[in-house]
Formats: sequence, C-alpha cells, structure tokens
Amino acid sequence: MKKLSTNFQRFCFRNRNKGIPNLMLYIALGSAMVYIMSMLDNSNTLYNVLRFDRSLILQGQVWRLFTYVFTYNAGHLLLTAISLFCFYSLGRAIENTWGTFRFNLFYLSGVLLMDAFAMGLGWIPATVTIDGLAMQVPIAGTTVEYAVYGNMVYYLNLSMLIAYATMYPDAHFLLFYIIPVKAWIFGVLDLVLTLYSVFELTFLTSNISIFPHNLFPLVAIGNYFLMFGKDVVNLIPLSWRMKGKRHKKQKTTVAADKPPIQFRTAKVQQTSPSKENYTHRCTVCGRTDVSNPELEFRYCSRCSGYHCYCEDHISNHEHVE
Repeated sequence: MKKLSTNFQRFCFRNRNKGIPNLMLYIALGSAMVYIMSMLDNSNTLYNVLRFDRSLILQGQVWRLFTYVFTYNAGHLLLTAISLFCFYSLGRAIENTWGTFRFNLFYLSGVLLMDAFAMGLGWIPATVTIDGLAMQVPIAGTTVEYAVYGNMVYYLNLSMLIAYATMYPDAHFLLFYIIPVKAWIFGVLDLVLTLYSVFELTFLTSNISIFPHNLFPLVAIGNYFLMFGKDVVNLIPLSWRMKGKRHKKQKTTVAADKPPIQFRTAKVQQTSPSKENYTHRCTVCGRTDVSNPELEFRYCSRCSGYHCYCEDHISNHEHVE
C-alpha cells in the first residue's frame, strides 16, 4: 500500500501541470453568477436547470451530474460571497501545493463519489401502512430527500477545507475577522459535525427508513480519505505528535535503564559509521535520499533559509522564521 501511494504521488508530481488550472476560480465565479441570476429570477430557472435531480438525469439530462457544483447557496448574499471567496482561496492554496492535476483529481473524485452514491441508491423509501400491511413507497423530491442530497456542493467544499487543515494544521483563520483560530481546529470540528449529521439524518423522522442514505455525508468527504489515506493523522498538529513520541521515548528509556552485561572474553572493534554522502536531508525526521531513496524531497519557500523536507513533512511542518 505504501508503494502504491508513493507511485501515485510521483505520477501526480510528473503530471502536476495538466488539467484545468485555477479550477476554483471558475467554480466560484460560476456559483456567484447562478446565485445572482436566482435573486433576479424568482422562478429560479437557471438553478433548476443545473441542480442535481436523479429522475431528470435518468431522462437524459446528464449535465446535472456535474453542474450542481455551481449551485452553492449560503442563504444570504454576504455570506455566500464570503464563503465562495474562502473556498477559492483554499482551492488555490491546495493547488499550489499539490499541482493542478492532483487537485483536479481530488475535486472530480468527490463529485463522482457523490454521483455514484446518489444515483445508485435512488429514492428514499417511506414506510406506510395499507390494509394492515407495511409497504415502502418512494418519496423523491420531498424535504427529507433534500435534507440528504440537497447539500452535495456543501460537502464537496467541506472536504476541501478539511484537506487544507490537514496540510497546514498550524495555519490561522480569523473567526469573524478578529479571533485567530488554527486550521486544525476547524478541520476536527468539521469532521465531528459530519459524523453528527449521520446520526441526525438517522433520526430525522420516525416513519422513514433512511438507512443507508444517512451515510451520504461520509461518502461526500470520501475524496478526502481517498487522497490522504493514513496521512489524515497530519490533521493533528506536529507539535502534539512530537510530544507523544517524546513521552513514549522517555518511557522506553526508563524501562531499559539497567546496566548492560559486560563480556570480557572478546573484543569487538567498533568503527564509527562514515558520513552519508547525501544530497537531500529532511529537516524534521532526518531521512535522506541515500537512506530512503524511495522518498521525494522538496524545499519550502516559506521557511527562512534553505530547508529541505521529505514528502511526509513538506506539507506538515513548522516554518522556520
């Protein structure tokens, strides 16, 4: 699995300039245009043409599988404008780190995962009683279905926020443009709210069997887990993880605090290891291109000086000032 992940990262790095550059700019501008048109047109004609609708997709309107990404609505003009600007900024930051190809793949995989889930499960069944027999009937288009699949673009943009928090956990957001809050706090909070929404949808109403539709929020951020894999632990700040490692190392040292056994029957000539003739060495973990030739090494432009980091720490380290 590690080799597969390494090969995937190398493939994305070799093709980093392919794809649609500045993708989030087009999505943010398109979403703003649809929102403004919806404000001017009370019938919401453009919105209804672009939104996700399974029944209409099955009738041939396949563009709805992708155009719903332009239907973001925060409920208020100012909030929508601020949200779209934030999502654009997050997308640009991730694209600058990953490259155009990998970011496009990240966003597209999120769209496809939600499409496959929503199209595969179909309508949400409701249990009704007819002549004493419990029967399930479709209730597509109701408030319940909107509560599940009406926020598809919200979850898509949410996965982007969690991805940014994982790559830059120590970055700061200004809450209400005043209070500085670290990115990892927002990332963990969003994950908790996503899990909460699964249970909230489960108990949405007593007469509706909503499983497995209630799992949609987890599927909607599946592209985050798909792209990061075990690197999701990077959502925890590096300083916290280093403290845990130091605490574990101290326990190991105390447990091994016994005098070594001396053998006098033989002498072993110890030679000091020769210095590795490496080219790149990670500032955090100390691995080099000689000791770990399978790793990729990069240099951080935000650090003061000439600091090299391996692929595991280039997006997760404390910048040297």
